[in-house]
Amino acid sequence: MELFNVNQHSVQFLLSQIEAKLIAIPEIQRPFVWSSSKVRDFVDSLYRGYPVGYIITWKTPTVRLKDGSTATDKLILIDGQQRVTALMTALQGNSIIDKNYASRRIKIAFHPLDQKFEVSNPAIRKNSEWIPDISALFASDFSPYDFVQCYCEEN
Repeated sequence: MELFNVNQHSVQFLLSQIEAKLIAIPEIQRPFVWSSSKVRDFVDSLYRGYPVGYIITWKTPTVRLKDGSTATDKLILIDGQQRVTALMTALQGNSIIDKNYASRRIKIAFHPLDQKFEVSNPAIRKNSEWIPDISALFASDFSPYDFVQCYCEEN
């Protein structure tokens, strides 16, 4: 009998599983502690195809979740919470609960011509060469054609 499986899934697949609430964060996990620049660096590593580590899940019905419920028919995130939460805020536009238990968004900007990521700030938001929040590129109503046309007109 196999004790564990190793599967390779895309980032999009992982995020869809979390959005469908098939993967959950247990109550025992610490709050999100990464800095905004660490989220930026993580997104940059993914973009460049660098290895970013494993995400480890466990299927058990008896673990309490952060929302107070009990895991039923869900995979529990054992390792990779910081990486998964970074993806959820940067790519899906979700708010995070930080180490001070405050809710906030981390917006990552991208400069397509330089292929450079930065933490979004007022100067970047005023510069039309930057995409000030990459989560817009992953929205369900995103139109690549409309985006490229608009970007080219502005620049």
